[in-house]
Amino acid sequence: MSVDLERMARLVEAVHAKRDTVIDPPYELQLAEELKRTYGPAGLIELYGRFGHGAGFIDDLMRRVIWRALTRKCGSDLRIATGVVFRHPETFEIGDGVRIEAGAQIQGRYDGACVIGHKVWIGPQAFLDARDLVLGDYVGWGPGAKILGSAHTGIPHDVPIIATDLEIRPVRVEAWADVGTNATILPGVTIGKGAIVGAGAVVVTDVPPFSVVAGVPARFVRWRKESDPEPISS
Repeated sequence: MSVDLERMARLVEAVHAKRDTVIDPPYELQLAEELKRTYGPAGLIELYGRFGHGAGFIDDLMRRVIWRALTRKCGSDLRIATGVVFRHPETFEIGDGVRIEAGAQIQGRYDGACVIGHKVWIGPQAFLDARDLVLGDYVGWGPGAKILGSAHTGIPHDVPIIATDLEIRPVRVEAWADVGTNATILPGVTIGKGAIVGAGAVVVTDVPPFSVVAGVPARFVRWRKESDPEPISS
């Protein structure tokens, strides 16, 4: 009997979520404080540009230290890959063991709030509208996945839409949830604990905890546990 080896799946152990968090050494905390005192926010952002795209030990270290100096709160063992872009990091609160991969963009607002929990993984080329955003602990955020946190009102109709006011609505992604590659989460949506959002999905309504949704617009596919009740139709 022939076996199609190319179609056989194999299981490998998870890496990021199971990796022990390394406590940042005291010298990194001291360096962050000294840079913050010496450069100030504007100077730190300019300094970040020198290390934002390098791949060496010093580049990794300096990205982490500068983020610690700029953010409202920053846990240990933050890993920032190359080309990560941010706005208003002074509104960010970041937990322990967070990994942000290459080319991700996190866009805050001066009067907003962004909370990223422990052990969150944000994939390459992700875009997060972080003006009113909470990512819970152990959230997985797929490559290219996006959060849109606002929309123009379109009122009045006799001016360009992009000239009308913005309505910012909170986005919440609860602990353990996983958002697939190139998915899009629209303003005001909550992704429930342990839910899975399929690749390429466009999520326009709240996602129940421990459910799986997929499609455009995203629709309920199944519960992650067969013993869970069927969804209630609205």
